[in-house]
Amino acid sequence: MLVNKKPLVVITRKLPDSVETRMRELFEARLNVDDRRLSKAELIEAVQHANVLVPTVTDRIDEEIINAAGPNLKLIANFGNGVDNIDVPAAAKRGITVTNTPNVLSEDTADMTMALMLAVPRRLVEGASILLDDGKWEGWGPTWMLGRRIWGKRLGIVGMGRIGTAVARRAKAFGLSIHYHNRKPVSPRTEAELEATYWDSLDQMLARMDIISVNCPSTPATFHLLSARRLALMQPSAFIVNTARGQIIDEQALIAQLETGKLSGAALDVFEHEPAVNSKLRKLAKAGKVVILPHMGSATLEGRIDMGEKVIINIRTFIDGHRPPDRVLPNLV
Repeated sequence: MLVNKKPLVVITRKLPDSVETRMRELFEARLNVDDRRLSKAELIEAVQHANVLVPTVTDRIDEEIINAAGPNLKLIANFGNGVDNIDVPAAAKRGITVTNTPNVLSEDTADMTMALMLAVPRRLVEGASILLDDGKWEGWGPTWMLGRRIWGKRLGIVGMGRIGTAVARRAKAFGLSIHYHNRKPVSPRTEAELEATYWDSLDQMLARMDIISVNCPSTPATFHLLSARRLALMQPSAFIVNTARGQIIDEQALIAQLETGKLSGAALDVFEHEPAVNSKLRKLAKAGKVVILPHMGSATLEGRIDMGEKVIINIRTFIDGHRPPDRVLPNLV
């Protein structure tokens, strides 16, 4: 790609210091030291000059931006597992390779999923907030702040990939029975290890679970997968946890179910219109019906460094004339 010249790599957000240091050693790296979200005009300016663009999930790299790219842009090395923020087919038409950073965030996201699975039924956020209000807590009482037990309950996992499987292993250790819906069953060995039950019908699984965990990728096929009709199938005593993507759940329908008591609660780390958070969700959170977090599922230092190392490997492999290990093909998106 380039001979005796470092490629210009434009990084759209602040990355861990060790990753940025390595980027500057290897490439002509243009950093975003202020960690300010770039405007569309700034992204267009970046692709007109860069050899490599390193966007994140907050950057919408659509067809307009890709078509504005200069002839030197040959690689979009996404700092993230999902590529729903990038128009991969448009990039392919321009001869631009797209890569991602898979298989490094499964355990971190599964940890957060398990934390949220405990937070709502056991009212952890409500309890913690009471101690911040001086004089509000009058001491222990046998019927005060009662939550719901998760041991012995049925967990339904929507999307049994790496993250879903990691969630299942944690949940099994907490005494939940594991159920899942996926495009196809997992291997017999994994199913036996987890004592998991496969449901071909998502509708039937939703109607029978105590807790639903959303762990599938965001694709056109999974947009509003949990629609108003499907959410209405869930039991009034059930809870739902989403650490995948906000668009997988019809957020307005979820709010309606929670407001009318047709669902017991929800824990959301992602939102349909991020970074905007629906004011009704905030109200429900204050009432203890919802726990909301600002997209923290994979937010560990170790995870972000691992992601950065994958980005660097993809860039170096590509500029050395080889196929990068994490190339994303248009027909797989």
